[in-house]
Amino acid sequence: MKVLIIEDEKPAAEKLEMLLQKYNPDIEVLAKISTVQKTIEWFKNSKIKPELLFLDIHLADGLCFEIFRKININTPAIFVTAYNEYAIEAFKLNSIDYLLKPITYESLYSSLEKLKSMRENLTPVKQRLQFEELGLALSQFQKNFKNRFLIKIGEHIRSVKVEDISMFHAEGRIVYLITKGKKRYIVDYILEDLEEILDPAMFFRVNRSFVININSISDVLVFSKSRLKIKLLQEFEKEIIVSRDKVSNLKIWLDGME
Repeated sequence: MKVLIIEDEKPAAEKLEMLLQKYNPDIEVLAKISTVQKTIEWFKNSKIKPELLFLDIHLADGLCFEIFRKININTPAIFVTAYNEYAIEAFKLNSIDYLLKPITYESLYSSLEKLKSMRENLTPVKQRLQFEELGLALSQFQKNFKNRFLIKIGEHIRSVKVEDISMFHAEGRIVYLITKGKKRYIVDYILEDLEEILDPAMFFRVNRSFVININSISDVLVFSKSRLKIKLLQEFEKEIIVSRDKVSNLKIWLDGME
């Protein structure tokens, strides 16, 4: 079976390929693609048709459903998502399978076995309609990004709008919300949680310690052959260096995502 993996996190794509080989050594991964645009170009230029797609829902340059709006694809697909239980309910309304991150071999095995029976009953036309329905359901869900944070100052509680936030900075187990006015507040979130609830068009996690607001960036400098350095509009006491594995996605994010 020929498989195409569309996933913007390299470790996740490599793990999925490894699990597929464990399920069936004869599975051939045609390519591992990280963006909507590169996927569209691959389909336009490739003479080989995949028999199965694995698609991460949220890619670096937009939702994977944009792929199906731009080109006609009738290949069976298994979606990969890190969304919470409420989003999963949207998937259950459709007979398209999904894998919840982090992917395990057991979940992959179950999904592939389920797909075997589904493929006999799922016509291309019906499948395309389900892609569109699922894309609509998820896009509506996605609008519910967090737009303010409650912070406590002594005996006082205040609300900070996300547009007034410059960054989130983790120091050990403590995560600080830092405003554009240089005020610093402790928040009861870890960076992994913040990645899920913040609008990815506005915020990007550049390394293990920082999630940055795009509107707070004044400049991006070449730090080394494979690293970038971010300068903010307001002064900050620490250097903000983009992790090597984040550089490519950062450039896509800066170029504009939907």
